[in-house]
Amino acid sequence: MKLPQTMRAMVLEAAQTSLVQKDLPLPVASDEQVLIKVIACGVCRTDLHIVDGELMHPKLPLIPGHEIIGTVVQKGPNVHALKEGDVVGVPWLAHTCGKCRYCLQQKENLCEDALFTGYTVNGGYATFTVAYADYCIPLEDTLANASAAPLLCAGLIGYRSYSMIAPSAVNIGIYGFGAAAHILTQLAVAQQKNIYAFTRDGDESGQQFARSLGAVWAGNSSATPPVKLDASILFAPAGSLIPKALEHTGKGGSVICGGIHMSNIPSFPYSLLWEERKVMSVANLTRQDGQNFFDAITHVDIRTTTKCYPLEQANEALSDLKNGKLKGAAVLVMI
Repeated sequence: MKLPQTMRAMVLEAAQTSLVQKDLPLPVASDEQVLIKVIACGVCRTDLHIVDGELMHPKLPLIPGHEIIGTVVQKGPNVHALKEGDVVGVPWLAHTCGKCRYCLQQKENLCEDALFTGYTVNGGYATFTVAYADYCIPLEDTLANASAAPLLCAGLIGYRSYSMIAPSAVNIGIYGFGAAAHILTQLAVAQQKNIYAFTRDGDESGQQFARSLGAVWAGNSSATPPVKLDASILFAPAGSLIPKALEHTGKGGSVICGGIHMSNIPSFPYSLLWEERKVMSVANLTRQDGQNFFDAITHVDIRTTTKCYPLEQANEALSDLKNGKLKGAAVLVMI
């Protein structure tokens, strides 16, 4: 295809300010990178944390966005696994050093010198982006659409959180029923798990949404579920929910914190943690997580619930996410 000289992008120039629409020069792929024409980019709560200044030290100015679906339109000379026309997903993990102690232990998600899409390198709130080829996820052509965009973070981080739970766990609580939760619930239900969904107090619409996806119970975040839970996953960034989740977790169970940012955790009695309960955080993801997740959903009919916005309405999408106006996920489409 004949490439333009410029692209449209939504740019964060300073924290706690609105994104600004700009025409920018088309980025140039390095030897190990590909140039991608963006089809769609999901709007993640992490993007909101970056814009609101809750995640420190982003690259500025910055093009946010790390749930990217697109097609390769050009590649660097050292790229051999991808070709022009391939459909790819670009996730949060943009690059790792391959040399630090974490990379050498197959824990690249903890890499000392990692780069992150839409945070320390430019992301997908634009009509084009560049990405390191080895960190792109090859996708089937059927996923070249806006509905697939949330899979690249909401799906992946939800899956990594889920993988930290003991395989024997059956009764699983999910706090915060947004993009990640609505994808994970469908996978967990297909695997014969019982999902107990906790939403913002009074969010009856959200609770009905959870039930429609197969949750066996849904209630307010302050409610008591009808059974002791084997594990819980927190997608809501509220530290006050950790003692509440521990209270409802049975012996030997775990509480997994799936967000990159959370408000302070209040003190709680040791009795809530005793009997070998665990509290764990999830940090980023690995390329293997991506492979495992897309393998896991191959035979599961995952249907994402999305609200699409044109690229120029990125600020509106972020506002709707912040104010709890979404069911499922917001997605920017490059029309």
